Amino acid sequence: MEDKLIIGGHEFQSRFILGSGKFSLEMTDAVIKNGGVEMATLALRRANSGKEENILDYMPEGITLLPNTSGARNAEEALRIARLSRELGCGDFVKVEVIRDSKYLLPDNYETIKATELMAKEGFIVMPYMYPDLNVARDLYNAGAAAIMPLGAPIGTNKGLLTKDFIKILVEEIDLPIVVDAGIGRPSQACEAMEIGVDAVMANTAVATAKDIPLMATAFKLAIEAGRAAYLAGLGRILEHKAEASSPLTGFLRD
Repeated sequence: MEDKLIIGGHEFQSRFILGSGKFSLEMTDAVIKNGGVEMATLALRRANSGKEENILDYMPEGITLLPNTSGARNAEEALRIARLSRELGCGDFVKVEVIRDSKYLLPDNYETIKATELMAKEGFIVMPYMYPDLNVARDLYNAGAAAIMPLGAPIGTNKGLLTKDFIKILVEEIDLPIVVDAGIGRPSQACEAMEIGVDAVMANTAVATAKDIPLMATAFKLAIEAGRAAYLAGLGRILEHKAEASSPLTGFLRD
């Protein structure tokens, strides 16, 4: 059975999206290949630094670039960054990040909705990073988002699915691909996210801070695939107040 991730009319086999912000440029290629990654974010400052090294030179051929609007404090700044990324040849995908809070780095959902609407009107394939709120998700859908990216936990914390119950609501109610972004710290947490029905997982810090970075990329790849397979298979029931034998109790030991 073919099971493809479709975002903005583009098809992907992999459901592991890489956040590349914390990797050395030399490590980027190995992580992408070990993780089976087909889409990776990039910060515009790493593609337009004016130095000899440019992250675009380290992205393998065929990777879909997902430039983010990191550093934007409002919708207008985010739109300006998106336009610049397109001019630099990064394509039409864009991850909207609008963050005014410098302590907790939580997204400004209101400005994110505005930015999404502005970018969608200019033909961008918009994937907004957002705090998981059903009403905000509905507004992002109406604004033209191609997918939504609710946080699992605050950026860089590796705490996992602290917002699991809210993400489950989005899975049930929003007819868009849902990508859990931020806070995933372990492959098991990525697997858990996939089991509840999200469409993809983005990881950055969890891989970048591992002792063996390429091997951790492989671990995330396998965990995401396992979680997706479990979701498609349908998870087994849970019995709350009793046990049930896994084999028939025939009483043969009494004979």
